[in-house]
Amino acid sequence: MNYHLLVHAGRDVLAIVPWLLGIYIFLELVEHKFGHVLADRISHRNHIAPILGALFGCIPQCGFSVIASALYTRRCISLGTLLAVFISTSDEAIPVILAQKDQAQLVLDILGVKIIIATVAGYLIDAFHRPDTHAPHAPVHRVGEHLHCSCHSHSHNEPWWKTYLLFPLKHTASISVFIFLISIALGFLIETAGEENLGKIFFHGSLFQPALAVAIGLIPNCAASVAIAEMHLKGVITFGSAIAGLCASGGLGILVLIKESKDMKETLAILSLLALISLAAGIVLNLF
Repeated sequence: MNYHLLVHAGRDVLAIVPWLLGIYIFLELVEHKFGHVLADRISHRNHIAPILGALFGCIPQCGFSVIASALYTRRCISLGTLLAVFISTSDEAIPVILAQKDQAQLVLDILGVKIIIATVAGYLIDAFHRPDTHAPHAPVHRVGEHLHCSCHSHSHNEPWWKTYLLFPLKHTASISVFIFLISIALGFLIETAGEENLGKIFFHGSLFQPALAVAIGLIPNCAASVAIAEMHLKGVITFGSAIAGLCASGGLGILVLIKESKDMKETLAILSLLALISLAAGIVLNLF
């Protein structure tokens, strides 16, 4: 592997580290101050729950998808609301894109499109699938200590310096490593195959590219959304394919659903529905 690939990838990562750290500190503050409030809102308002789920799911990282999965297995929210949260969740993609210069419009485009897809899908699913839910009489309690991706885990009882400094630093380091490795891999592909052949490798212009993105997005790890974000930023995949992958990227919420659900057939049906909606959205967007 050429030395310049390592240098180029290292420079890219170092340039965004301060931005990533600031974003993760802010996200810790938001989750710790408002996490319980958001959970209570979505579980007590069934009629507007899908749109609330779509909006709350946009909060970067997969913490809210974990809450939604736990609420669904307790039948506190509907299937449509659960999928609205999964579809709008972008896991680590938003912080990664925000850390780049001049990409604010791309973030707004991604969030706007995903909110629309999540809201429409959520209400349509609930229209055809009778919600089997009940509003809890007590406030929704935290499910476990871990509401982030698998990069780190911690309790809300930790000292402030761990919550708002140490854990964001660890998270920034983990994501930076992912970005570094993905940048090297993409750079190696471009150098080896050539930019003119890169589109063929990733099925550019075909229905297989959104399908590939969905398959990557379904991997319940933050590396999946980081890979999708980086591939789109480098022009490897289209906007529609990136949306397809990010709509399928429910993060750790998918693992919680699998673990907590007592009906594996239902879980497989939910994940299949998530994949089909994500794929359809990507195909439609690529056509336009």
